[in-house]
Amino acid sequence: MSARTPKIEIKGLRKSFGSLEVLKDINLHVDPGSVVALLGPSGSGKSTLLRCINLLVVPDGGSIRVGERTFEFRESEKLPRARVLAEFRSRTGMVFQNFNLFPHMTVLDNVIEAPIHVKGLDRKTAIEKGMEQLERVGLADRASQMPDTLSGGQKQRVAIARALAMEPEVMLFDEATSALDPELVGEVLQAMQKLAAEGMTMVVVTHEIAFARDVADRVVFMRDGYVVEEGPAREVIDTPKMEATQAFLSHFHKGAQQRTA
Repeated sequence: MSARTPKIEIKGLRKSFGSLEVLKDINLHVDPGSVVALLGPSGSGKSTLLRCINLLVVPDGGSIRVGERTFEFRESEKLPRARVLAEFRSRTGMVFQNFNLFPHMTVLDNVIEAPIHVKGLDRKTAIEKGMEQLERVGLADRASQMPDTLSGGQKQRVAIARALAMEPEVMLFDEATSALDPELVGEVLQAMQKLAAEGMTMVVVTHEIAFARDVADRVVFMRDGYVVEEGPAREVIDTPKMEATQAFLSHFHKGAQQRTA
């Protein structure tokens, strides 16, 4: 696979929940080492799209390719076995709004649990790699602590380290800062920005418009299950072409003007 081949490629993706059509013919690609930010109002399909990429939600039609693994979705197609799905998901690290840490395990044990039980790493190797990932997010000194002793921002950074411990090809972030107090958002965004600078391929659902503008390579704006507008991050955010994008970003632009006044 050449360096020019997209790391993620989505074609004609559709998903409905009962009579509600959530994703309508989504076509999207993500280049290796790039960051794509998904923006849009609540209910636009952003989180569903992210979960489809990781196959936590099974699409009704279209195709998804991550790296060299492609899945086609038709009524006649059956999903692969659980082991194949688990292997695929291990390559697509996912960080959710809520941290979902095991409260009875230390920070380090939370990070090494999946590498040991899913990838079959021996404990010594898993600990070495786990400590590397905790160092990466600035929490190596918290390895022996329990999750309930951490702040929300620290818990989310542990969740990022846990996803990285599986050595994924891509990282998916679903509103990773939305459950945090405002003063804790910065430390999580900083960890994500560091990953981007290291060349991790990332798809980020976020309402942090300034972060999307400064860190993302491309922005995809969604509304009502469609991709309405996409392009270079600063171009879409600073000078959106579509009326729906303009309306959504108007609050951000007003806030930016007030801060510089």
